[in-house]
Amino acid sequence: MGLEFVDLFDHWAESYDQSVSGNDLEYREVFSHYDDILQAVAKLVEGNIVEFGVGTGNLTQKLVEKSCNVVGFEPSSSMREIAKNKLFQVQIEEGDFLHFKTMQTINGFVSTYAFHHLTDSEKAEAISLYRKCLIKGGKVVFADTIFESESHKLQAIKNAQQQGFLNLAKDLETEYYTTIPVLKAVFHKHDFHVLFKQLNPFVWLIDATKL
Repeated sequence: MGLEFVDLFDHWAESYDQSVSGNDLEYREVFSHYDDILQAVAKLVEGNIVEFGVGTGNLTQKLVEKSCNVVGFEPSSSMREIAKNKLFQVQIEEGDFLHFKTMQTINGFVSTYAFHHLTDSEKAEAISLYRKCLIKGGKVVFADTIFESESHKLQAIKNAQQQGFLNLAKDLETEYYTTIPVLKAVFHKHDFHVLFKQLNPFVWLIDATKL
């Protein structure tokens, strides 16, 4: 359920906003067009929104600016503290993709740079859960690193190694990055219409609507 990564995010919290701004050369492509990615997610939802992996609250801020009613869940206490200081008016709780308090009516689930912390079987469990919580026409809008195929993933690892980006290569090898065909099959199984749009060399927008 991604809880094995909590310590990493506790240590990363203070420098996270610098990393996503492109200051870290190794991860610059991963976070390229970061603000545009957040905007792309926020643009697709309205109403009562549940956000997973709030981090330091950057997507949350975009949602608040367009008058969404947001409840956020973040397993890292250090990240939660930073987000709450930025957004004292927003309810931000301890939780994750599979453990959260539901609102009475949910129009959308959103997340950026976090869904890969779940295994494929956990991703399927999460999508099944979201279908039960969403209103008809409700959305799951996630932006995350995914790949067109396993061969594309292997090539990305090889490219990172050749550039000397060994931390990035290790991340791609050890975290639970999945492929578009796997996600498409799961969303279809649970009666979602889903679209995928590439936003940078690593990140794709997942736009799923409950039928």
